[in-house]
Amino acid sequence: MPDLANETPDLADERVDHRFKGLPPDAEGLTVGELSAQRRNLFTGGYTTPVLALSAESVEHNLRLLETYAERHGLAFAPHGKTSMAPQLFDRQLEHGAWGITAAVPHQARVYRAHGIARIFLANELVDAAALRWLAAELDADPDFRFLCYVDSVRGVELMDEALRAAGAARPVDVVVELAAGANGRTGVRTEAECAAVADAVGGVATLRLIGVAGYEGTMPGADAGRVREWLHRLVGLAADFDKAGRFDPSIGEIVVSAGGSEWFDAVAEVFEEIPELSLPVLRLLRSGAYVSHDDGQYRERTPFNRIPEEGALLPAFRLWSQVVSRPSAEQAFTNAGKRDAAHDLHLPEAQVVRDARTGEIRSAEGVTVSGLSDQHAWLATGPGADLEVGDWVGMGLSHPCTSFDKWQLIPLVEADGTVVDHIRTFF
Repeated sequence: MPDLANETPDLADERVDHRFKGLPPDAEGLTVGELSAQRRNLFTGGYTTPVLALSAESVEHNLRLLETYAERHGLAFAPHGKTSMAPQLFDRQLEHGAWGITAAVPHQARVYRAHGIARIFLANELVDAAALRWLAAELDADPDFRFLCYVDSVRGVELMDEALRAAGAARPVDVVVELAAGANGRTGVRTEAECAAVADAVGGVATLRLIGVAGYEGTMPGADAGRVREWLHRLVGLAADFDKAGRFDPSIGEIVVSAGGSEWFDAVAEVFEEIPELSLPVLRLLRSGAYVSHDDGQYRERTPFNRIPEEGALLPAFRLWSQVVSRPSAEQAFTNAGKRDAAHDLHLPEAQVVRDARTGEIRSAEGVTVSGLSDQHAWLATGPGADLEVGDWVGMGLSHPCTSFDKWQLIPLVEADGTVVDHIRTFF
Protein backbone atom coordinates (compact mmCIF):
# COMPACT_ATOMS: atom_id res chain seq x y z
CA MET A 1 0.00 0.00 0.00
CA PRO A 2 1.25 3.58 -0.69
CA ASP A 3 2.72 5.48 2.24
CA LEU A 4 0.51 8.54 2.16
CA ALA A 5 2.24 10.22 5.09
CA ASN A 6 5.53 10.40 3.22
CA GLU A 7 3.81 12.20 0.35
CA THR A 8 2.71 15.05 2.62
CA PRO A 9 5.46 15.54 5.22
CA ASP A 10 3.78 18.58 6.77
CA LEU A 11 0.90 16.31 7.78
CA ALA A 12 3.19 13.46 8.80
CA ASP A 13 5.01 15.83 11.18
CA GLU A 14 1.86 16.81 13.08
CA ARG A 15 1.86 15.65 16.71
CA VAL A 16 -0.65 13.13 17.97
CA ASP A 17 -2.56 14.37 21.01
CA HIS A 18 -5.99 14.69 22.60
CA ARG A 19 -7.45 16.45 19.55
CA PHE A 20 -7.70 13.19 17.63
CA LYS A 21 -10.29 10.76 18.96
CA GLY A 22 -9.71 7.05 18.82
CA LEU A 23 -5.92 7.22 18.67
CA PRO A 24 -3.77 5.36 21.21
CA PRO A 25 -3.25 7.39 24.41
CA ASP A 26 0.33 6.11 24.60
CA ALA A 27 1.04 7.68 21.18
CA GLU A 28 0.76 11.17 22.71
CA GLY A 29 3.65 13.29 21.43
CA LEU A 30 4.56 11.06 18.49
CA THR A 31 4.24 12.52 15.03
CA VAL A 32 1.62 11.05 12.73
CA GLY A 33 4.43 9.68 10.61
CA GLU A 34 6.07 8.01 13.60
CA LEU A 35 2.79 6.43 14.71
CA SER A 36 2.07 5.19 11.19
CA ALA A 37 5.57 3.73 10.91
CA GLN A 38 4.90 1.56 13.99
CA ARG A 39 2.25 -0.31 11.97
CA ARG A 40 0.16 -1.01 15.03
CA ASN A 41 -2.85 -3.26 14.97
CA LEU A 42 -6.17 -1.44 15.16
CA PHE A 43 -7.54 -3.88 17.74
CA THR A 44 -4.50 -4.62 19.89
CA GLY A 45 -2.33 -1.55 19.35
CA GLY A 46 -3.97 0.78 21.85
CA TYR A 47 -6.64 2.43 19.67
CA THR A 48 -9.70 3.36 21.71
CA THR A 49 -13.33 3.00 20.71
CA PRO A 50 -15.12 4.37 18.89
CA VAL A 51 -12.69 4.56 16.00
CA LEU A 52 -13.38 5.04 12.29
CA ALA A 53 -11.19 3.02 9.93
CA LEU A 54 -10.65 3.26 6.20
CA SER A 55 -9.78 0.12 4.27
CA ALA A 56 -6.47 0.65 2.50
CA GLU A 57 -7.30 -2.00 -0.09
CA SER A 58 -10.76 -0.59 -0.85
CA VAL A 59 -9.50 2.98 -1.23
CA GLU A 60 -6.80 1.83 -3.65
CA HIS A 61 -9.31 -0.26 -5.62
CA ASN A 62 -11.74 2.65 -5.92
CA LEU A 63 -9.03 5.07 -7.03
CA ARG A 64 -7.94 2.71 -9.80
CA LEU A 65 -11.48 1.95 -10.91
CA LEU A 66 -12.49 5.58 -11.49
CA GLU A 67 -9.17 6.30 -13.17
CA THR A 68 -9.71 3.53 -15.71
CA TYR A 69 -13.41 4.41 -16.11
CA ALA A 70 -12.60 8.04 -16.93
CA GLU A 71 -9.86 7.03 -19.36
CA ARG A 72 -12.13 4.50 -21.09
CA HIS A 73 -14.81 7.14 -21.68
CA GLY A 74 -12.58 10.08 -22.60
CA LEU A 75 -13.41 12.05 -19.47
CA ALA A 76 -11.24 14.41 -17.47
CA PHE A 77 -11.88 14.10 -13.76
CA ALA A 78 -12.02 16.70 -10.98
CA PRO A 79 -13.39 14.75 -7.98
CA HIS A 80 -15.27 16.79 -5.42
CA GLY A 81 -12.92 17.25 -2.49
CA LYS A 82 -15.68 18.28 -0.06
CA THR A 83 -16.37 14.56 0.38
CA SER A 84 -13.17 13.88 2.34
CA MET A 85 -11.38 17.24 2.75
CA ALA A 86 -8.25 15.08 3.00
CA PRO A 87 -5.18 16.37 1.12
CA GLN A 88 -3.54 12.94 1.32
CA LEU A 89 -6.47 11.51 -0.62
CA PHE A 90 -6.35 14.44 -3.05
CA ASP A 91 -2.73 13.52 -3.77
CA ARG A 92 -3.74 9.95 -4.47
CA GLN A 93 -6.61 11.08 -6.72
CA LEU A 94 -4.22 13.27 -8.71
CA GLU A 95 -1.75 10.40 -9.00
CA HIS A 96 -4.59 8.33 -10.38
CA GLY A 97 -5.26 10.75 -13.21
CA ALA A 98 -7.45 13.49 -11.74
CA TRP A 99 -7.27 16.76 -13.67
CA GLY A 100 -7.86 18.78 -10.50
CA ILE A 101 -10.06 18.91 -7.39
CA THR A 102 -13.55 20.40 -7.08
CA ALA A 103 -14.55 22.65 -4.18
CA ALA A 104 -17.88 24.10 -3.04
CA VAL A 105 -16.89 27.10 -0.88
CA PRO A 106 -13.88 29.42 -0.48
CA HIS A 107 -12.63 27.71 2.69
CA GLN A 108 -12.21 24.47 0.80
CA ALA A 109 -10.29 26.20 -1.97
CA ARG A 110 -7.97 27.73 0.63
CA VAL A 111 -7.29 24.28 2.11
CA TYR A 112 -6.52 22.97 -1.37
CA ARG A 113 -4.10 25.80 -2.11
CA ALA A 114 -2.37 25.38 1.25
CA HIS A 115 -1.61 21.82 0.16
CA GLY A 116 -0.48 22.69 -3.34
CA ILE A 117 -3.51 21.87 -5.50
CA ALA A 118 -2.84 23.54 -8.85
CA ARG A 119 -6.29 23.20 -10.48
CA ILE A 120 -9.52 23.99 -8.65
CA PHE A 121 -13.08 23.93 -9.93
CA LEU A 122 -15.40 25.82 -7.56
CA ALA A 123 -18.87 24.43 -8.21
CA ASN A 124 -20.64 27.54 -6.99
CA GLU A 125 -21.01 31.17 -7.92
CA LEU A 126 -18.38 33.11 -5.96
CA VAL A 127 -19.67 36.51 -4.87
CA ASP A 128 -17.86 36.97 -1.53
CA ALA A 129 -15.65 40.04 -1.92
CA ALA A 130 -13.12 38.90 0.69
CA ALA A 131 -12.80 35.51 -1.00
CA LEU A 132 -12.43 37.16 -4.41
CA ARG A 133 -9.60 39.34 -3.05
CA TRP A 134 -7.86 36.19 -1.84
CA LEU A 135 -8.45 34.49 -5.19
CA ALA A 136 -7.08 37.46 -7.14
CA ALA A 137 -3.92 37.42 -5.05
CA GLU A 138 -3.50 33.64 -5.56
CA LEU A 139 -3.94 33.92 -9.32
CA ASP A 140 -1.59 36.87 -9.61
CA ALA A 141 1.08 35.20 -7.48
CA ASP A 142 1.06 31.88 -9.34
CA PRO A 143 0.77 31.85 -13.14
CA ASP A 144 0.42 28.05 -13.07
CA PHE A 145 -2.63 28.10 -10.79
CA ARG A 146 -5.84 27.38 -12.70
CA PHE A 147 -9.20 28.22 -11.17
CA LEU A 148 -12.73 28.18 -12.55
CA CYS A 149 -16.15 28.65 -10.99
CA TYR A 150 -19.84 28.91 -11.80
CA VAL A 151 -21.77 32.01 -12.70
CA ASP A 152 -25.55 31.79 -12.61
CA SER A 153 -26.79 35.39 -12.62
CA VAL A 154 -26.11 38.79 -14.12
CA ARG A 155 -26.02 40.18 -10.58
CA GLY A 156 -23.37 37.63 -9.68
CA VAL A 157 -21.26 38.80 -12.60
CA GLU A 158 -21.62 42.40 -11.40
CA LEU A 159 -20.52 41.50 -7.87
CA MET A 160 -17.54 39.47 -9.07
CA ASP A 161 -16.41 42.22 -11.40
CA GLU A 162 -16.74 44.88 -8.71
CA ALA A 163 -14.72 42.88 -6.17
CA LEU A 164 -12.01 41.86 -8.64
CA ARG A 165 -11.55 45.41 -9.92
CA ALA A 166 -11.31 46.66 -6.33
CA ALA A 167 -8.67 44.00 -5.68
CA GLY A 168 -6.65 45.10 -8.71
CA ALA A 169 -6.78 41.62 -10.19
CA ALA A 170 -4.31 41.20 -13.02
CA ARG A 171 -5.67 37.87 -14.30
CA PRO A 172 -9.30 37.31 -15.25
CA VAL A 173 -11.21 34.61 -13.40
CA ASP A 174 -12.39 31.75 -15.62
CA VAL A 175 -16.12 31.04 -15.31
CA VAL A 176 -18.67 28.55 -16.63
CA VAL A 177 -22.38 29.30 -16.89
CA GLU A 178 -24.32 26.94 -14.65
CA LEU A 179 -27.44 25.45 -16.22
CA ALA A 180 -30.01 24.47 -13.60
CA ALA A 181 -30.95 20.79 -13.51
CA GLY A 182 -34.64 21.32 -14.09
CA ALA A 183 -37.06 24.16 -13.48
CA ASN A 184 -36.99 23.49 -9.73
CA GLY A 185 -33.33 22.55 -9.43
CA ARG A 186 -31.02 23.76 -6.72
CA THR A 187 -28.97 26.54 -8.34
CA GLY A 188 -28.19 27.58 -11.88
CA VAL A 189 -29.83 29.50 -14.69
CA ARG A 190 -33.25 28.13 -15.61
CA THR A 191 -33.53 28.88 -19.34
CA GLU A 192 -31.18 29.02 -22.31
CA ALA A 193 -32.17 32.64 -22.95
CA GLU A 194 -31.17 33.58 -19.40
CA CYS A 195 -27.92 31.62 -19.83
CA ALA A 196 -27.14 33.74 -22.89
CA ALA A 197 -27.78 36.91 -20.88
CA VAL A 198 -25.36 35.77 -18.16
CA ALA A 199 -22.76 34.84 -20.78
CA ASP A 200 -23.11 38.25 -22.41
CA ALA A 201 -22.67 39.90 -19.00
CA VAL A 202 -19.41 37.98 -18.58
CA GLY A 203 -18.33 39.08 -22.03
CA GLY A 204 -18.90 42.69 -21.03
CA VAL A 205 -16.32 42.75 -18.22
CA ALA A 206 -12.55 42.39 -18.30
CA THR A 207 -12.23 40.61 -14.95
CA LEU A 208 -14.00 37.41 -16.05
CA ARG A 209 -13.47 34.99 -18.93
CA LEU A 210 -16.15 32.62 -20.21
CA ILE A 211 -14.70 29.15 -20.78
CA GLY A 212 -17.67 26.79 -20.78
CA VAL A 213 -20.88 25.48 -19.25
CA ALA A 214 -21.59 23.20 -16.31
CA GLY A 215 -24.17 21.97 -13.84
CA TYR A 216 -25.05 19.28 -11.34
CA GLU A 217 -27.74 16.71 -11.94
CA GLY A 218 -27.64 15.12 -8.49
CA THR A 219 -30.27 17.39 -6.93
CA MET A 220 -32.70 17.28 -9.86
CA PRO A 221 -36.23 16.79 -8.45
CA GLY A 222 -37.61 13.46 -9.63
CA ALA A 223 -34.36 12.49 -11.31
CA ASP A 224 -34.42 9.40 -13.46
CA ALA A 225 -32.31 8.25 -16.39
CA GLY A 226 -34.50 9.94 -18.97
CA ARG A 227 -34.67 13.31 -17.23
CA VAL A 228 -30.95 13.33 -16.48
CA ARG A 229 -30.06 12.56 -20.09
CA GLU A 230 -32.49 15.20 -21.33
CA TRP A 231 -30.83 17.80 -19.12
CA LEU A 232 -27.33 16.68 -20.18
CA HIS A 233 -28.32 17.11 -23.84
CA ARG A 234 -29.47 20.64 -22.99
CA LEU A 235 -26.11 21.31 -21.37
CA VAL A 236 -24.22 20.07 -24.43
CA GLY A 237 -26.53 22.08 -26.69
CA LEU A 238 -25.87 25.19 -24.63
CA ALA A 239 -22.13 24.81 -25.16
CA ALA A 240 -22.67 24.37 -28.90
CA ASP A 241 -24.95 27.44 -29.05
CA PHE A 242 -22.44 29.58 -27.18
CA ASP A 243 -19.71 28.41 -29.52
CA LYS A 244 -21.76 29.10 -32.65
CA ALA A 245 -22.54 32.59 -31.33
CA GLY A 246 -18.83 33.30 -30.84
CA ARG A 247 -19.05 33.66 -27.08
CA PHE A 248 -15.82 31.70 -26.48
CA ASP A 249 -12.62 33.61 -27.19
CA PRO A 250 -10.12 31.39 -29.05
CA SER A 251 -7.47 32.32 -26.48
CA ILE A 252 -9.13 30.09 -23.85
CA GLY A 253 -7.66 27.03 -25.60
CA GLU A 254 -10.46 24.63 -24.72
CA ILE A 255 -14.16 24.66 -23.88
CA VAL A 256 -15.18 23.14 -20.56
CA VAL A 257 -18.36 21.06 -20.34
CA SER A 258 -18.80 19.68 -16.83
CA ALA A 259 -21.33 17.65 -14.83
CA GLY A 260 -21.51 14.46 -12.87
CA GLY A 261 -22.01 13.55 -9.24
CA SER A 262 -21.72 10.02 -7.91
CA GLU A 263 -25.16 8.77 -8.99
CA TRP A 264 -25.34 9.51 -12.73
CA PHE A 265 -21.81 9.51 -14.12
CA ASP A 266 -22.75 6.74 -16.54
CA ALA A 267 -25.29 9.07 -18.16
CA VAL A 268 -22.69 11.85 -18.22
CA ALA A 269 -20.19 9.57 -19.95
CA GLU A 270 -22.79 8.47 -22.51
CA VAL A 271 -23.98 11.97 -23.43
CA PHE A 272 -20.54 13.59 -23.32
CA GLU A 273 -19.28 11.04 -25.82
CA GLU A 274 -21.78 12.62 -28.24
CA ILE A 275 -20.54 16.21 -27.87
CA PRO A 276 -20.19 17.54 -31.43
CA GLU A 277 -17.00 19.05 -32.77
CA LEU A 278 -16.70 22.64 -31.61
CA SER A 279 -14.32 25.42 -32.59
CA LEU A 280 -11.94 24.40 -29.79
CA PRO A 281 -11.10 21.12 -28.06
CA VAL A 282 -13.61 20.17 -25.34
CA LEU A 283 -12.63 19.29 -21.76
CA ARG A 284 -15.29 16.79 -20.70
CA LEU A 285 -15.03 17.19 -16.94
CA LEU A 286 -16.59 14.76 -14.44
CA ARG A 287 -16.76 15.77 -10.76
CA SER A 288 -17.87 12.68 -8.78
CA GLY A 289 -16.35 12.56 -5.28
CA ALA A 290 -17.97 9.88 -3.11
CA TYR A 291 -16.26 7.04 -4.99
CA VAL A 292 -13.01 7.29 -3.01
CA SER A 293 -14.59 5.67 0.06
CA HIS A 294 -17.94 4.58 -1.37
CA ASP A 295 -20.32 3.44 1.40
CA ASP A 296 -22.76 0.84 2.70
CA GLY A 297 -25.94 2.81 2.09
CA GLN A 298 -26.67 5.75 -0.20
CA TYR A 299 -24.07 5.01 -2.86
CA ARG A 300 -24.18 1.25 -2.53
CA GLU A 301 -27.80 1.59 -3.63
CA ARG A 302 -27.36 4.33 -6.22
CA THR A 303 -23.93 3.92 -7.80
CA PRO A 304 -24.06 3.78 -11.61
CA PHE A 305 -21.98 0.61 -11.45
CA ASN A 306 -25.18 -1.18 -10.43
CA ARG A 307 -26.45 -0.36 -13.93
CA ILE A 308 -23.17 -1.12 -15.69
CA PRO A 309 -21.66 -4.06 -13.74
CA GLU A 310 -19.42 -4.91 -16.67
CA GLU A 311 -17.46 -1.72 -15.89
CA GLY A 312 -16.55 -2.87 -12.36
CA ALA A 313 -17.76 -2.27 -8.81
CA LEU A 314 -16.75 0.11 -6.04
CA LEU A 315 -15.92 -1.22 -2.57
CA PRO A 316 -17.08 0.34 0.72
CA ALA A 317 -14.03 1.56 2.61
CA PHE A 318 -15.54 2.77 5.91
CA ARG A 319 -15.92 0.67 9.01
CA LEU A 320 -16.79 2.28 12.34
CA TRP A 321 -15.68 0.17 15.30
CA SER A 322 -17.35 0.65 18.67
CA GLN A 323 -17.54 -1.45 21.79
CA VAL A 324 -20.51 -2.99 23.55
CA VAL A 325 -20.80 -1.12 26.85
CA SER A 326 -24.19 -2.39 27.97
CA ARG A 327 -26.22 -5.57 27.37
CA PRO A 328 -29.29 -4.98 29.51
CA SER A 329 -31.48 -7.65 27.93
CA ALA A 330 -31.53 -10.40 25.35
CA GLU A 331 -33.19 -8.02 22.90
CA GLN A 332 -30.99 -4.98 23.39
CA ALA A 333 -27.37 -3.81 23.52
CA PHE A 334 -25.57 -0.48 23.38
CA THR A 335 -22.19 0.47 21.96
CA ASN A 336 -20.20 3.65 22.55
CA ALA A 337 -20.58 5.24 19.09
CA GLY A 338 -23.36 7.68 18.29
CA LYS A 339 -24.30 10.70 16.23
CA ARG A 340 -20.97 12.38 16.97
CA ASP A 341 -19.16 9.48 15.30
CA ALA A 342 -21.41 8.05 12.59
CA ALA A 343 -23.17 9.52 9.57
CA HIS A 344 -26.92 9.39 10.19
CA ASP A 345 -28.45 11.96 7.83
CA LEU A 346 -29.47 9.38 5.20
CA HIS A 347 -29.38 5.95 6.84
CA LEU A 348 -28.46 4.47 10.21
CA PRO A 349 -25.19 2.53 10.42
CA GLU A 350 -25.28 -1.14 9.50
CA ALA A 351 -23.93 -3.70 11.98
CA GLN A 352 -21.72 -6.01 9.90
CA VAL A 353 -19.22 -7.88 12.03
CA VAL A 354 -18.38 -8.56 15.68
CA ARG A 355 -14.86 -8.96 17.08
CA ASP A 356 -15.04 -11.25 20.08
CA ALA A 357 -13.47 -9.61 23.13
CA ARG A 358 -12.38 -12.99 24.53
CA THR A 359 -10.81 -14.58 21.45
CA GLY A 360 -10.23 -11.79 18.93
CA GLU A 361 -12.20 -13.79 16.36
CA ILE A 362 -14.21 -11.74 13.88
CA ARG A 363 -17.64 -13.12 12.94
CA SER A 364 -20.78 -11.93 11.18
CA ALA A 365 -23.06 -9.64 13.19
CA GLU A 366 -25.96 -11.97 12.59
CA GLY A 367 -29.11 -10.91 14.38
CA VAL A 368 -27.72 -7.46 15.28
CA THR A 369 -29.41 -4.31 13.91
CA VAL A 370 -28.73 -0.65 14.67
CA SER A 371 -32.15 0.68 15.64
CA GLY A 372 -31.18 4.21 16.67
CA LEU A 373 -28.43 6.62 17.68
CA SER A 374 -28.00 8.91 20.66
CA ASP A 375 -25.19 11.43 20.81
CA GLN A 376 -22.68 8.86 22.06
CA HIS A 377 -24.50 5.53 21.90
CA ALA A 378 -25.73 3.18 19.22
CA TRP A 379 -28.92 1.34 20.10
CA LEU A 380 -28.72 -2.29 18.95
CA ALA A 381 -31.67 -4.61 18.56
CA THR A 382 -30.48 -8.17 19.07
CA GLY A 383 -32.43 -11.15 17.81
CA PRO A 384 -32.44 -14.73 19.14
CA GLY A 385 -29.29 -15.68 17.19
CA ALA A 386 -27.24 -12.65 18.19
CA ASP A 387 -23.99 -13.59 19.94
CA LEU A 388 -22.94 -10.41 21.70
CA GLU A 389 -21.60 -9.47 25.14
CA VAL A 390 -20.09 -6.47 26.89
CA GLY A 391 -16.60 -5.76 25.61
CA ASP A 392 -17.14 -7.08 22.08
CA TRP A 393 -16.25 -4.74 19.21
CA VAL A 394 -18.96 -4.14 16.61
CA GLY A 395 -17.91 -3.10 13.11
CA MET A 396 -20.49 -0.96 11.33
CA GLY A 397 -20.84 0.10 7.71
CA LEU A 398 -21.82 3.73 7.12
CA SER A 399 -23.97 5.59 4.64
CA HIS A 400 -23.02 8.92 3.02
CA PRO A 401 -19.25 9.58 2.87
CA CYS A 402 -19.62 13.36 3.11
CA THR A 403 -21.06 13.19 6.62
CA SER A 404 -18.76 10.37 7.71
CA PHE A 405 -15.40 11.99 7.00
CA ASP A 406 -16.41 15.27 8.65
CA LYS A 407 -16.73 13.73 12.11
CA TRP A 408 -13.10 12.57 12.22
CA GLN A 409 -9.91 14.65 12.02
CA LEU A 410 -7.44 11.74 11.80
CA ILE A 411 -8.60 8.41 10.39
CA PRO A 412 -6.54 5.20 10.52
CA LEU A 413 -5.93 3.62 7.11
CA VAL A 414 -6.10 -0.09 7.84
CA GLU A 415 -5.12 -3.17 5.88
CA ALA A 416 -7.28 -6.29 5.89
CA ASP A 417 -5.31 -7.92 8.71
CA GLY A 418 -5.86 -4.91 11.00
CA THR A 419 -2.46 -3.26 10.43
CA VAL A 420 -2.67 0.54 10.50
CA VAL A 421 -0.45 1.76 7.67
CA ASP A 422 -1.28 5.46 7.76
CA HIS A 423 -3.59 8.12 9.21
CA ILE A 424 -5.69 10.39 6.99
CA ARG A 425 -6.00 14.02 8.10
CA THR A 426 -9.19 15.92 7.29
CA PHE A 427 -9.80 19.70 7.25
CA PHE A 428 -13.48 20.58 7.72
